[in-house]
Amino acid sequence: MLIAGVDDAGRGSVIGPLTIAGVLMKIEDLPKLRELGVKDSKLLSPQRREKLVVEIKQIAEKHTVIKLLPKEIDTVVETGKKLHRLNRLEAQTMAKIIETLKPDKAYVDASDVLEERFKQHILECLTFKVEIVSEHKADRKYPIVSAASIIAKVERDKEIAELTKKYGDLGSGYPTDPKTISFLQQCLEKLGEYPDFVRKSWKPAKKAKSENDSRQTKLI
Repeated sequence: MLIAGVDDAGRGSVIGPLTIAGVLMKIEDLPKLRELGVKDSKLLSPQRREKLVVEIKQIAEKHTVIKLLPKEIDTVVETGKKLHRLNRLEAQTMAKIIETLKPDKAYVDASDVLEERFKQHILECLTFKVEIVSEHKADRKYPIVSAASIIAKVERDKEIAELTKKYGDLGSGYPTDPKTISFLQQCLEKLGEYPDFVRKSWKPAKKAKSENDSRQTKLI
């Protein structure tokens, strides 16, 4: 029996992609994840995550990653209610990952406030029969989802590291990070607009843009 775990990284970020990863393992190999010390990626140091990614890939049957770029997220968010649309996009992307992995059973970290609705949104996109377990905090409950969360986080961190190399310190990419907000303001001051790796539809990005536009108007 083949088991998959699917999770995301960067959902609330204003900079960089929303990264979704899936891991496929034989049911009899699942205890190996606990032996490795696999747990929710947020509870691990970056160095530990980097090491675990290599070990997870060695024992997994298969893994896959999809990165949703800011432009794609903005398009979806701007055409309807932000959370509802983003949840749908995530469910569709998780379905693509499950479609690629072809498990008998898949555990997913539910993004929707309603776990069952999120599960149904995934199921309606699939072309084969599979049992879906959709739960909040699945990355803490199931090591197979923790494994997916580690891969998603490491992949997203790589993207942020590349952007930092190119554009300077932009912080973690999350709106709660003062460095990130400062970077958004600097972009607007220098360029008058955001680069394509910024989610323009996010409230903090809109707020910074509005404040910058207001300042510019006063200067004229």
